[in-house]
Amino acid sequence: MIAWTIYITFAGAVVPLFLPRVFSRWIALLTTVAGFAIGLAALFRDDVDLTHFTTIVRVPWVPMLGMNYHLAVDGISLTMVLVTGIAAVSTVLFSWDVDHRQNEFFFWLLLVVAGSYGVFLSADLFLLFVFYELVIVPKYFLIAIWGSTNKEYGAMKLTLYSFFGGALVFIGILAAYATAGSLDLNQLAQFQFTPQLQSWVFPVLFLGFAVLAGIWPLHTWAPTGHVAAPTAGSMLLAGIVMKLGTYGGLRVAMTLFPQGFHMWSKWIAVLAVIGIVYAAAVALRQRDLKFVIGYSSVSHMGFVLLGLATANVLGVSGAVLQMFSHGVIAALLFAVAGRMVYRRTHTRDLDELSILGLSRALPFAAFAFVIASAASMGIPGFSGFAAEITILLGAWKTFPVAVWITGAGMVLVAAFTLRALKKSFFGESLGSAAVPAAAAGVSPVTTSLESPRDTAISARDGRSSLEPITFAEKCGAGLLMFATLAIGLYPKLLLDRIQPAVEAMRFLKG
Repeated sequence: MIAWTIYITFAGAVVPLFLPRVFSRWIALLTTVAGFAIGLAALFRDDVDLTHFTTIVRVPWVPMLGMNYHLAVDGISLTMVLVTGIAAVSTVLFSWDVDHRQNEFFFWLLLVVAGSYGVFLSADLFLLFVFYELVIVPKYFLIAIWGSTNKEYGAMKLTLYSFFGGALVFIGILAAYATAGSLDLNQLAQFQFTPQLQSWVFPVLFLGFAVLAGIWPLHTWAPTGHVAAPTAGSMLLAGIVMKLGTYGGLRVAMTLFPQGFHMWSKWIAVLAVIGIVYAAAVALRQRDLKFVIGYSSVSHMGFVLLGLATANVLGVSGAVLQMFSHGVIAALLFAVAGRMVYRRTHTRDLDELSILGLSRALPFAAFAFVIASAASMGIPGFSGFAAEITILLGAWKTFPVAVWITGAGMVLVAAFTLRALKKSFFGESLGSAAVPAAAAGVSPVTTSLESPRDTAISARDGRSSLEPITFAEKCGAGLLMFATLAIGLYPKLLLDRIQPAVEAMRFLKG
């Protein structure tokens, strides 16, 4: 049944192209809700073996080359399907009033979602690569057409980095296929590759996937891409697409080449810790709210890589839980910054936002950003805490020094998050000295202004006339907030599915 997440989403992407544009957003919503519902239903089914990567569909594709349309599921892939569904539904809700080339917008958006479902469920190495590469083209068009702030540059940079990583992945796939003569992930996981082969294939393959995960120093596409992307693009990039990299590293590189992984695990941990601290430090110096969140994503993805590098059940399980957690939290942060704030004030500059008094003008947005910030900082009761504490406990067993250094990164995360929160919503307003824009017949949402500073002043003076948060936006934010709270309060719901699947993997250190 879970395979239908792919089919329904592809159908939902294509059908609106042949219908009037008024139907496109409703079809997109129904499509994503169906995918989410299927993933949620699978989470509570007892008749599915989530410990092993169990086949659900297997059909010959290119028999001469041993390629099959082979899908499988375990607790790890099920978790990633679930976060994909949550992020997809909220993304459509936050894109509800998109009116520029609406049919095409939802076509590209749903292609990203469908390709992501395909990656998380593929059990054939070539099929996984096809879905993996399929995600790249829609990302480019979403940013290049509907983006802002150097959108062509951001789209091209993201695409070039993605193709570079994809080329490395393809080299690794060819090496595995030429040696083992199979593309079946379950068969390859049992094949004994020579240590010499693993010593060079693993880093090539893992690095290829890690580029999309934002590994330092190949992370610079991420903040640029997030800032250039429309809100939906940023939510998909942070919520789903970056997870394709870490999932591929875990499912393919670490599982097929365990000896190569152990040779290089310390270097993965080093790069992960550098990424956590460096990205957090850079985020602390940013003035653009989206750049702050973009570097925050890189820092939090560093926790995922650190968890994978531990090679123990706690660390790797925490890494998978962090993939889910970051997908939900980052999507919420970008939704608030891009849709709720920027769409109404036309500025993301923290100094300009600090004089707007947005906590009073947009109280729901302020509430949502407080929840997202608390989850991002790892406050107990949110999914971020459950994931990060699990990773750190696992890392303490393998890399205790890394835990101490990571502590400094966590302090920086708290610092830049609180700074962004204060300046965005709780800065000192200039008061009501100026004449309200509503009384002057000026709307900061619709008026064409010459500069972001003018926009900020107009929005400040007429904050009571700012367009209220829509019902669709409240629903999208509510879904994401509920997800981070639910898993934060009861992480056992996902860990009971994740840990058995991790324990079945052969790369774990005894």
